[in-house]
Amino acid sequence: MLARTTRHVPALDPALVAGYDAVLCDLDGCLVSDGRLLDGAAGFAAAAADRLWLVSNNSSDTADSLSARLAGMGLVIAPGRILLAGEQAVRVLAAERPGARLSLHAEEPIRLLADGLGLDLSPDRPDVVLLARDSRFAIAGLTSLLRAVRAGADLWVTNLDRTHPGADGEPVPETGALLAAVRACWPEVRYRAFGKPERALVDLALARAGVPADRSVFVGDNAETDGAAAAAAGIDFLHVAAPTLAPGTAAGRSTSPAAGRPESGGDPVPFRTHVGAL
Repeated sequence: MLARTTRHVPALDPALVAGYDAVLCDLDGCLVSDGRLLDGAAGFAAAAADRLWLVSNNSSDTADSLSARLAGMGLVIAPGRILLAGEQAVRVLAAERPGARLSLHAEEPIRLLADGLGLDLSPDRPDVVLLARDSRFAIAGLTSLLRAVRAGADLWVTNLDRTHPGADGEPVPETGALLAAVRACWPEVRYRAFGKPERALVDLALARAGVPADRSVFVGDNAETDGAAAAAAGIDFLHVAAPTLAPGTAAGRSTSPAAGRPESGGDPVPFRTHVGAL
């Protein structure tokens, strides 16, 4: 299935989204990279104003923590306009299985959210294992995860991205890389995956915006995730070239579209079940 239209562009350009009532935009590789604003990001966000919705596979932040972090970079986006795969995965879990015993591999903002939603984060025998981007994930965590799932816990994965683009153009490991380690030990493991390329986050953004698909556009740097989600939801896709950053210089962009690199949040939205496949 293809998006209504797909356009390849070398950089963010407010003029290209001027005719849309809702502008859904990816984060890493479009607006920021490794904690730095990309060229044109602030102007693009200002021009889109209240039409802008961030739709990201970020699984390290909540909308509140990300909004605060972006504000520190000079990009002001209200938490209510930020939809993140990690946060929404936790909200789905809390809605579907309130009070569930949870083994959580995630950063602190996601842990605080799960605790605040009443999930039990210190179980001896977890009902669910949730794998998000966890910078501390190591052999001990992998061993614990495998034991829990083999003992009967369900495995949920916030997003399948193996990397997101770093400030120097190098790939930064993501949740999908951690899942690859799990699958290296257990190729047939079953799991429920969330985030783009599924359309759930896009549908949630459109519902919050109150704008139909044919009046909306998705701006992203990755056809496999952003483009596929746009296609599934039936909205136009603006494919922005991948960023390239030289150390110590302002952010820039390459002149060719990104390809073949999975990229890197409320209301409950659904998962899809996978069996040993990324």
